[in-house]
Amino acid sequence: MAKIGLVTVLYKCDEVLPDFFKSISIQTHKDYILYLIDNSASEATDQVITRCLEQYPVTAFKYVNTGGNIGVAAGNNAGIKLSLEDQCDHIILLNNDIEIEQNYMFSQLLSLADQKGEAIIVPKIYYYGEQKLWMAGGYMDEWRALGVHYGMNQQDGPAFNVAKYCTYAPTCFMLLKKEVFEQTGLMDERYFAYYDDTDFVLRATRKGYRIYYDPTLVLHHKVSSSTGTNSPFYVYYSNRNKIYFIRKNFRGFRRYFGLSYTLLSRVAFWLGFDKVRKQKLVQGLREGFRMNPEKN
Repeated sequence: MAKIGLVTVLYKCDEVLPDFFKSISIQTHKDYILYLIDNSASEATDQVITRCLEQYPVTAFKYVNTGGNIGVAAGNNAGIKLSLEDQCDHIILLNNDIEIEQNYMFSQLLSLADQKGEAIIVPKIYYYGEQKLWMAGGYMDEWRALGVHYGMNQQDGPAFNVAKYCTYAPTCFMLLKKEVFEQTGLMDERYFAYYDDTDFVLRATRKGYRIYYDPTLVLHHKVSSSTGTNSPFYVYYSNRNKIYFIRKNFRGFRRYFGLSYTLLSRVAFWLGFDKVRKQKLVQGLREGFRMNPEKN
């Protein structure tokens, strides 16, 4: 039976942990290790985890206090390294602001991986508490340097119920065979947060891996519960990292087009922002150009 490493990065997420632990606890496949990589360790979080484990027991877990906020990319890498050291056959990168109702999620993912040979698999993802889609697979738009979600903000329907291969999906919930990391490498920790998964997925697909979207598997996502979709933190890192992502991964006219498109599109954002967010936007763009692109 294949062993799974479940890697999740905690950051001020106490309120979402009960649903997260319940989602893991109900799974019929029990051969897994849950790696809790805590970027905001506190006594309160310890108490929440203890209560969750009592109410929703898991097969095995390892808790890692990182000593501070080392970022999502470094947190994921810490869990991935532990999974590989513990000889996990597959790794699931998963947010903790998700809820899974299907108790066969892990077992079906493993069936697809083992029987069909799929190396990267993602489910359909709804916004929490709705049937509105957050992600039904996706594609990499290399001209605009965007990972685009199929079906985002749309009501579910037949068009999104077809299994297919994709060129992009976020790592909100993604099963990967261990060989993907062995061939592609780990997350680029310079991103800290945002675009780290986009970078990783692009590198994996350039290595020849395909992302398999299975619409029969579904979960709900409490989108951006920890940092907010328009917080100063998000404004800074999303813009800094997009510039860095383009400069790192693209060459020639495609690079210049992506940079030009990004800068021009930010004018509209800047006009709508308050003073703090305007400063963070400019700071992020400037820092993105200062970062020295490094290949993984």
